[in-house]
Amino acid sequence: MGKLTPILKSSPVIKRYENNPILSYKDVPYKAALIFNAGVTKYQGKYVMVFRNDYGSLEEQRLEGTNLGLAFSDDGIHWEVSDKPCFDLKDDEILRGYDPRLTVMDGKVYMCFAVDTKHGIRGGIAVTEDFEKFDIISMTVPDNRNMVLFPERIGGKYVRLERPFPVYGRGGKDRFDIWLSDSPDLVYWGNSKLVLGVEDVPYANDKIGPGAPPIKTKKGWLTTFHAVDIDQNRGKNGWEPAWKKRYCAGIMLLDLEDPSKVIGLYKEPLLAPETPYETEEGFRTNVIFPGGMILEDDGEVKIYYGASDTVECLATAHVDDLLELCKPVK
Repeated sequence: MGKLTPILKSSPVIKRYENNPILSYKDVPYKAALIFNAGVTKYQGKYVMVFRNDYGSLEEQRLEGTNLGLAFSDDGIHWEVSDKPCFDLKDDEILRGYDPRLTVMDGKVYMCFAVDTKHGIRGGIAVTEDFEKFDIISMTVPDNRNMVLFPERIGGKYVRLERPFPVYGRGGKDRFDIWLSDSPDLVYWGNSKLVLGVEDVPYANDKIGPGAPPIKTKKGWLTTFHAVDIDQNRGKNGWEPAWKKRYCAGIMLLDLEDPSKVIGLYKEPLLAPETPYETEEGFRTNVIFPGGMILEDDGEVKIYYGASDTVECLATAHVDDLLELCKPVK
C-alpha cells in the first residue's frame, strides 16, 4: 500500500463526521461483514437507510453472499438496524441485488438497485411503503446499473440517471459515462441522452457513474457522482492480490427543466480517499462511493457514502458552498 499518485484531495467545504463510520458490521444483529453503499432518505418523519450487506467473515476475509439491510434514525447520524434483512433477491437466474438508492415520490419509496445475473448486470426499480414488501416495477437489459431516480417528474415524465457499460463499444475496457433516460410509467424507458463523459472529469481516467439521487435547488439539480482512476502499477490495496482503482466522489449541477444538460461542474474531487478507514482498512481501500444525499431545512447537506467497500460514512457541507463549487460549463 502507500499513497496513490496523483495525490487527490477533498474539497475544503466538506466535513467528515468526526465519529465515522456511522455503520459497520458491528451494528448489524445478523450475519454481516461489509456494510456499505447505502441509500438514505427521509420518510414519514424518520431517516431511513437501506444498506448493502456482503456477509461472511471479516477475520477470514471471506464472503458468502449479499442482502440489503434496513436502519432508522432520528438525526441521520445514530442508527438502529432492524433485526433481519429487508431485501434478498435470488432465483435460478438472479445471483444477488445490491447498491440500493432511495427516492421518495407520491408518498412511496422507490428503490433503484443493481442485479447480478447469470447473463449480465441489470438495473432494477422497486417500490415500497413499509420496507417489508417490495414490488419490482422494471429491470433493464444488461449491462446497466448505478441508476438513480429524480424525486419528481420533469416535463410530466419520470427521469433517471444511469451508467450503462458498453465494454465492446469502448474498445474492450472500462470507459463508462453517465446517461439519462425518461419514462411515462417507470416501466418503459427511452429518450436516452449522454449527460457527462468520463473525459469531462479531469481526475477520472477509467469510468464515472451516478451517486446519490439528485436534490433540487433554485439553481439546478445538485448531483453527486463517482469517478474512478486506475493505475496498473498499484498493488495490494485490501483483501485481493491487487486493487488498482481509486474511487472519488464528484459533484455537478444539472438544468432544472432539462437535466441532461450539465450547467455546473466541480473539476476536482468533492471527496477523495484520505482517512485511515478510506485508505488503509477494508476490503477494497481507496474507495468512496456516495449513495445518499439529504438537504436539511437549514441548508446543511448530508452526504452518505461507502468507504473501502466496508463501512458506511457521513460527510456534510452547506448547500450554498456546494453550488459555488459547480462552476459554469461552457
